[in-house]
Amino acid sequence: MEQIYRIKYLHDYEGKSMREVAEETGHHFLTVKKYATTQDFNYEPKPPQKRAGKLDPFKPLIDQWLKDDLNAKPKQRHTAQRIYNRLREIYGDEFNVSDRAVRKYVAKRRQEMSMPDQGYIPLKHPPGEAQADFGEAEFYERGIKYEGYYLNLSLPYSNAGYLQLFKGQSQECLLEGLKAIFEHMGCVPTFIWFDNMSAIVKAIGKDSNRDLTKGFERFMLHHGFFSNFCNPESAHEKGNVENKVGYHRRNMLVPIPRFNDLKEFNKELLRRCDEDMQRKNYKKGKTISELFEKDRAAMNPLPNIPFEIYKLEPAKADKYGKVRFGNCLYSSSPALAGQEVWVKATASRVIILNQEYEEVVAHDRLYGKQKESMKWSPYLELMARRPRALKYTEFFNQLPSPIQEFFDRCSLFEKKRALKLLAKIAREGSLERAIDAFSEAIKSNVYDHDSLWAIYTRLTSDPIEIADATLPDKVPELKGYSPDITVYDRLLGGGR
Repeated sequence: MEQIYRIKYLHDYEGKSMREVAEETGHHFLTVKKYATTQDFNYEPKPPQKRAGKLDPFKPLIDQWLKDDLNAKPKQRHTAQRIYNRLREIYGDEFNVSDRAVRKYVAKRRQEMSMPDQGYIPLKHPPGEAQADFGEAEFYERGIKYEGYYLNLSLPYSNAGYLQLFKGQSQECLLEGLKAIFEHMGCVPTFIWFDNMSAIVKAIGKDSNRDLTKGFERFMLHHGFFSNFCNPESAHEKGNVENKVGYHRRNMLVPIPRFNDLKEFNKELLRRCDEDMQRKNYKKGKTISELFEKDRAAMNPLPNIPFEIYKLEPAKADKYGKVRFGNCLYSSSPALAGQEVWVKATASRVIILNQEYEEVVAHDRLYGKQKESMKWSPYLELMARRPRALKYTEFFNQLPSPIQEFFDRCSLFEKKRALKLLAKIAREGSLERAIDAFSEAIKSNVYDHDSLWAIYTRLTSDPIEIADATLPDKVPELKGYSPDITVYDRLLGGGR
């Protein structure tokens, strides 16, 4: 019956010819013609052959009790044992039925009564439309493990799909993932189906109208696509991408990915998705790449002006100049302690701006709870101007122990110069390499600025490779020369 329904759906609803239906379903043309032209599908049940059971006279009463239970609280509904006992109480010896038969019938009727009253309608997916959803996946970047997410964009017509990996599922991650996929395809889908993710939908109002976030609305208008949203708890309405989430995890993210740069790995994922299109579509008998060209032909062109994706919101720095954003702390500058600042956040960066929108410091964006990112350069520059107060500041206690030990041992003059050098290293390099340099200086028992800089340069510079010098063939061969040093002996002998 399912195959008959599919033939009728393709012919009557989608308007396809019988020949097209035969090609798509794989059925013979005469079979398609038979069921496409059938008008009467009335079912004529045959009379039951089996004899009446012992429980049959009592079934209407059991059904009524179960129906009444739908209006009662769960804890005050009939159990199968209670139904059996009540029937025994009412009918006495006339009720000659086992409790097992009652339990079996009650379980069957409860299952029938709880079945949904509507089925799923197959959705037509024209070329150019897409579906989007997030999945969860672990990965390692530079040896650090992340509990991340990956955005999936599927194209149901061709069954093509792309994914992008992120450390979170914020609005910035969603939009950056979509933008990267659009630019890779060279076009934009006409419609995209979403579920009611908080990165897009703020609230669902009357008549199922969605209150969308401003950032998503701007992105949608800029790229010229329309959005459709599933009903709450109705994932089947975008079943293609639901399947694609699992397919991408099994085929693109197993074993757990390990890489040094997330952006480069996301570019590699796009290339691998292109290669994956060489397999055949599971329904249409053509390769996904062939069908994908029809998807692309139906899509909209990319906008001429790139869309910059970020969130900008005000914040207030605490007494140490630290700013809270997304349950995480980010340092700014001690000069901004207690002041209003701006936080400009992308999927991978958090940039602290002053009131004039000038950049103060930039961080890698953190995901998770109770995390902190510290950029030492602004604080070290302030400490360099007040080296006497260094030991009594909160930030001195937060410095790595080798750096604290170094400053405890050096003089006030060298402390000031070393602080300036450390500020420069923190601004241009990494504090981890500075720790190595300070540790090496302590081992060598040197505390002056020049020695510290020489150690840091040696540790961070690549070794100089000096190639062997080769002489041309025209250079004459020189005879060996042995100097006569007896003249020096005579000279040192004072003329004797």
